[in-house]
Amino acid sequence: MANSLVLKGQTLSFTDDPFVVGPEAAAVFDTDGAVWLEDGLVKDLGRAADILSKAEGVPVVDYGDCLISAGFVDCHAHYPQLPVIASYGEQLLEWLERYTFPCESAFEDPTHARKAADFFLDEALKNGTTTAAVYATVHAGSVDAFFEAAGDRGLRMACGKVLMDRNAPDALLDTAKSGYEQSRALLEKWHGVGRNIYAITPRFAPTSTPEQLDAAGALWRDYPNALMQTHLSENADEIAWVGELFPEHPDYFGVYEAYGLTGPGAIFGHAIHLSDRERAALTESGSAIAHCPTSNMFIGSGLFDMAGLRGANDPATVGLASDVAGGSSLSMFATMRAAYEVAQLRGENLHPAKLWYLATLGSAKAMRLDDRIGNLSPGREADLIVIDPKSTPLIERRVSMGDDPWDVLFAQIILADDRAIRATYSGGTLVSERG
Repeated sequence: MANSLVLKGQTLSFTDDPFVVGPEAAAVFDTDGAVWLEDGLVKDLGRAADILSKAEGVPVVDYGDCLISAGFVDCHAHYPQLPVIASYGEQLLEWLERYTFPCESAFEDPTHARKAADFFLDEALKNGTTTAAVYATVHAGSVDAFFEAAGDRGLRMACGKVLMDRNAPDALLDTAKSGYEQSRALLEKWHGVGRNIYAITPRFAPTSTPEQLDAAGALWRDYPNALMQTHLSENADEIAWVGELFPEHPDYFGVYEAYGLTGPGAIFGHAIHLSDRERAALTESGSAIAHCPTSNMFIGSGLFDMAGLRGANDPATVGLASDVAGGSSLSMFATMRAAYEVAQLRGENLHPAKLWYLATLGSAKAMRLDDRIGNLSPGREADLIVIDPKSTPLIERRVSMGDDPWDVLFAQIILADDRAIRATYSGGTLVSERG
């Protein structure tokens, strides 16, 4: 017998990209809607009266005026770094030396890694994030721990062992050969098992030799359905360092091009300081960018050019990401709010539909999952969140003044936090709930 459930409330779903066709043409807001879930998928979406008439006898959970949306998708995060979130006073390269590398050294211990994975995933779910593209550490056991924890919760998650064979502490270095062999073994063990997705993960060009980048490219050619994730053009000193280490290549993105690490399924974190050539090449390649606004501001890296990358006739693929723990919050509300503020500083307004798209379907597209998650349309996996539109007295007062659904949604983006997430469903199963 089918496992069916109907969720009733306000619903938000996308029919197109609001950056391309505009917010009103891209999204459907239903103030009296319902979502019919069956066997882990969205079976139907529409007006509550229509859905209930078709789903006769199916249990109904009535969430009143709560908003039902696809779960948030975070397309760039570092689960081992959560213990050093909100650490003081450094920019990127110093941040790595002072905070990141010491923190990651502890992940040689599988028990430590599993506890960290459990904590990260529980915090993500509490904040309504149902999918993420996650960096582990150089230790193979850190990937095992993460996928085991994700599998226990029935989550669709991507993760990969960090590849790093130079310019890091000895305890965190692999080699081109060992990094390739361990990554391949992990990929064969986990990719496509349950809802797991493997991501080939060179940390960034400065911490990999040409030999290691070449091996990573070879692995991706052998397993093109895996993801590839790394960092690009986050910090001015980093970019200069790449130029010193790879003088034979035209620019930072050109390094990744040379080793076969670009194209659909490649997710580049940050991409703040791109040259005209890099911008064009990245877009043409079909690679994706993970916009990490809280991190970019907290570490002082720069302001992302959303208008330049998403406003063109042939826009780049861009998703939204926490970049915890350089980023200062796992909340996608905080991340959307920061993305809005970054755009404001560059003289652009980001409509709430665009922000919500980036945090759901846009990030799913960056991960090549937009046909599976990130939306409420029938056939997609039933990963969704229920948002209380009056989660605090301030928000309740603010939304009482709202004159249209977009205004109310914008108030949530600017004012809400994890208290707004009333329930989280993964694969149609309730996995987190606030009383």
